[in-house]
Amino acid sequence: MDNRDEVKDFLRTRRARLTPEQAGLSAFAPNRRVPGLKRGEVADLAGVSVEYYAQLERGNLAGVSDSVLDALARALQLDEAERTHLADLARAAAPGTRPRRKPTPAQVRPGVQRLLDLMGDSVPAIVNNGRLDLLTANPLGRALFAPVDATPHPPGTPPNHARFTFLDDRARDFWIDWDRAADDSVSQLRTEAGRDPYDRALTDLVGELSTRSPEFRTRWAAHDVRLHRTGRKHLRHPVVGELHLDFEVLDLPADPGLTVITFTTPTGSPGEDALRVLASWAATHATDGISRTTRRP
Repeated sequence: MDNRDEVKDFLRTRRARLTPEQAGLSAFAPNRRVPGLKRGEVADLAGVSVEYYAQLERGNLAGVSDSVLDALARALQLDEAERTHLADLARAAAPGTRPRRKPTPAQVRPGVQRLLDLMGDSVPAIVNNGRLDLLTANPLGRALFAPVDATPHPPGTPPNHARFTFLDDRARDFWIDWDRAADDSVSQLRTEAGRDPYDRALTDLVGELSTRSPEFRTRWAAHDVRLHRTGRKHLRHPVVGELHLDFEVLDLPADPGLTVITFTTPTGSPGEDALRVLASWAATHATDGISRTTRRP
């Protein structure tokens, strides 16, 4: 697979965002034509020749050593997610090799579903894959993300968070900070594309969203990546109103590519009362829309 364009755009966008002041360089030229670093400045910071760095920024990461990748990461002040993404791009560029990532499971195992269900009616829990497909959930998780499930999606495919965020008008009401939700979705998909560049379903999804959503297309071109491990989600649920939920992302080592995401709210908070109301609503409006054993397309 030739990923030169991905490498080129990632390095170029990281260089463009870093100012000489941030890099510890003197911005002595008052008529400087570029706001970010020049190629020669990145080369000096990384301890490589200008010619070699220019070759890298043309997209050729094949055969680059870990020490050079580390030097580039330091020079460009990459965070953990960006360092990992750069390493993934280099791995994909290795000649004659294909990243050996174990395929994402086609089904959510019954044991995982039991774990979700045992969380009861106080903890919404869902299972996502790296494409942000919503594969399964416990009853409260299905109720929480009922709008995502209601978004039209191709037959035989699961509901998808990114498709909901960019293609469903209801998303702008559901997400209190829609821009943040949109940024998060794209950065997670971009991270997954670096990890698994051979995922045809992901390529198809990105193509669909790029064609149908200018907002997605602009964000995709920024090449931003982000680790999604913990934080807060701020949403406006159509049944119970505003919710501010803490989330934790739990990897499933036995099922590479799948994560369990749980949502909680402090004891005694309005959010806890709202989840109780949502659980009661879910009990009387049961839906199997989010499949318990959704097959991977």
